[in-house]
Amino acid sequence: MAEAGFPGQHTTTTTVTSSTSVQTNIRFDKTYIRTWPGALKAAQVLLSLLGFICIQCSRFNNNGKGAFFSWISMVAFWFTGILLGLYLFHFVEKFYRIPWLKIEFVFCGLWAFFYLLASSLAVSVYDSAHEAAAFFGYGACAAYLADCYLKYQAVKAGGLAQGSRVVSKQTTSAVTTPREGY
Repeated sequence: MAEAGFPGQHTTTTTVTSSTSVQTNIRFDKTYIRTWPGALKAAQVLLSLLGFICIQCSRFNNNGKGAFFSWISMVAFWFTGILLGLYLFHFVEKFYRIPWLKIEFVFCGLWAFFYLLASSLAVSVYDSAHEAAAFFGYGACAAYLADCYLKYQAVKAGGLAQGSRVVSKQTTSAVTTPREGY
């Protein structure tokens, strides 16, 4: 006989389903620039190019500090520019199985650090062209930090770089009461 106040058996079942929705056709999408990641990439490309031009205008552009800043800004310019093109034409969505967000998260974190270092070194040259380059370098550092934070949030949430992932969760509960007399 069941005791009074003793609960019956309780079973909970949770079902999580996930579906990925992507379009694998190549198409130009100018609205990507108006999103936060698109605007940050455009700013990173522009700031990298402006910093590079400023360093190249200096008469000390071939010293170690200038060469380091030039290298950092050109790698950033080309890598981010190519990524911007891939996003604009939805190549990232076509190849959605590549972990784009993780790749960008690591790159943005590294380049934020490298720009901080290169800009701090450029300021120490005491040349107006290096100071202008450092200004653009610090701006690029801030843009890469912001992008790194956005990528971290997206990776943590399990998002896709382009396209959408729909996750639905269904929970069912069942209570079974024991029979009397056994």
